[in-house]
Amino acid sequence: MMKKLTLLALVGLWTANAVWAQSGALTAGQLKEIRQSYKEDSYTKAMENALSNNDINKLALNRDNVGKVDQHFKYKVDVSGITDQKGSGRCWMFTSLNILRPVGMRHFNVDKFEFSENYLYFYDIFEKANLFLNNVVASADLPFTSRKVNWYFKSPVDDGGVWNSFVNLVNKYGIVPKSVMPETHSSENTRKMVKFIVTKLREDGIELRQMVAGKKSKANIEGRRVEMLKDVYRMLALNLGNPPEQFRWRYKDKGGNLSEYKTYTPQQFRDEVLGDIKLSDYVMLMNDPARPYYKHYEIANYRNTEEGINWNYVNLPNDVIKQFAIESVKNNEPMYASCDVGAFYVKGSGVLSTENYDYGAVYGVKFGMDKKQRILTGESGSSHGMALIAVDVNDQGKPTKWQFENSWGPDSDYHGYLTFTDNWFNQYMFRFVINKKYLDAKTLKVWGEKAEMLPPWDPMF
Repeated sequence: MMKKLTLLALVGLWTANAVWAQSGALTAGQLKEIRQSYKEDSYTKAMENALSNNDINKLALNRDNVGKVDQHFKYKVDVSGITDQKGSGRCWMFTSLNILRPVGMRHFNVDKFEFSENYLYFYDIFEKANLFLNNVVASADLPFTSRKVNWYFKSPVDDGGVWNSFVNLVNKYGIVPKSVMPETHSSENTRKMVKFIVTKLREDGIELRQMVAGKKSKANIEGRRVEMLKDVYRMLALNLGNPPEQFRWRYKDKGGNLSEYKTYTPQQFRDEVLGDIKLSDYVMLMNDPARPYYKHYEIANYRNTEEGINWNYVNLPNDVIKQFAIESVKNNEPMYASCDVGAFYVKGSGVLSTENYDYGAVYGVKFGMDKKQRILTGESGSSHGMALIAVDVNDQGKPTKWQFENSWGPDSDYHGYLTFTDNWFNQYMFRFVINKKYLDAKTLKVWGEKAEMLPPWDPMF
């Protein structure tokens, strides 16, 4: 019996050692070394108590940086009023309309003015639904396991978008004042509505794939697609209201004068307010150090209307983008811009700075990825769009800090505005939309070249 037990013990020990010895697996010696590296001295114990009982941001907040960045700027666009996207992901739409809002205020000579985000949002989701159904039919010969089909069904519609999405909507559907189609609970809290529309579209997508597999006629498939879109339209109208094809509107100007009522279509209102402004004159620039600079890129199928333009941009170094941005602000023109807003964000402070937090000091470890590495690993990317409206410069004309007009309401941060340091710009700014009149010949030449097509599932997008 003794020999049998000894043999079993040896077999067990051999099995355990075999597991530890597997390639890449932690060995018992390594685990012991790692455990011993955690020295529970008085400082470490104090930090353990602090971190296990508190929000890390409270502990990592750099008190030496608090109050060091003021809210004064040498150059600032004339703006008035702060919008609020509430519980929705429509920052790109609010930002796009916000850069045109001063144009409307000047046109009507009013103190306050806002375009209807709800009106464009209705058609954004509706057009995305149509594009999804078209994509399903076009890819019906591919298996569900293909990356393209998986991508389509993963998110048939959502709140997201960029500048080209805005251009596609305004060019097709025009714009209206906010009072003509105001916000609803569903437009301000979009998650539930979008969830049910996505569920219905996935169901419809399966049916369309089955129709293609069953070799139904093109006319039958097209007719069924239109019936599916009727359901989507109904769901949107019940949540957001039925968008107007025509409306009557009047306003009171700064002098207190009340205008006469005027009847518009949304397209007529767009043409009157924008006048000579052409949305095609605006170019998206990006700073992506993971790709070559001075190249024109296009994101495949990244649009919201079937006939619309995809996301296009020119990739440029930060110092070049800054020159164009400064000129735009100097000429009283705000810009669409987007960033990784959560990076070093101190809620309520109104300041974005890479010096706001020192996480390394709290953990006693070094965090050292650069911007390129953060992009490639998914650590950082654009998460929020805002209007870029101000810049401060030093005696040599070099920028020291910038300011956003945000769409989180007037009670957020610094009366609705966010200031960010120039170093934060370098690390966490990504996209900019600037009128081409502020760009140099080299950039315009690249913009005119054929774009390199990128997939929509690229880490940057």
